[in-house]
Amino acid sequence: MSEYWFSQPEFEGKALELLNVLPTPEFVQNFELDEKDFINAGKAAAKIKNALKQLGVVPAVLRRVAIAVYEAEINIIAHSKGGKIKCSYYHNCILIVFDDYGPGMEDIEQSIFPGYSTADELVREMGFGAGMGLPNIKKNCDILHIISEKGKKTILEILIYFG
Repeated sequence: MSEYWFSQPEFEGKALELLNVLPTPEFVQNFELDEKDFINAGKAAAKIKNALKQLGVVPAVLRRVAIAVYEAEINIIAHSKGGKIKCSYYHNCILIVFDDYGPGMEDIEQSIFPGYSTADELVREMGFGAGMGLPNIKKNCDILHIISEKGKKTILEILIYFG
């Protein structure tokens, strides 16, 4: 099993602590994603963005959340056997956990490198697979945590603060 942590400079060294002290969420949304279901790709990201908009989250944060969630959603649809999203809303942040059904990443560090992709021919024909999914997620979240193992599932957690 491989693990990867990234946090923006202001959260450096506090990532694990912050994830462990989150209170009970104000509400939770759950979504199921099917393998290669490009027709419904982006629907979870849109619903999450709309929920945040109704909560009065500022446009700059809405954009960051929408980009990160969309990229992760596409990654599950394009590269895995499907999965689920659990989105927990708090008064000052959002925690989104993406849990796919495999086959896992062989090398997380390589997968985060811009331009690296394991997309198959179908995914590339659909216009995806440029290798910018994980780099865009990393760029738009405050804390990123990935757990993966080749032949098993991948769990990706992102935390984005509203302030």
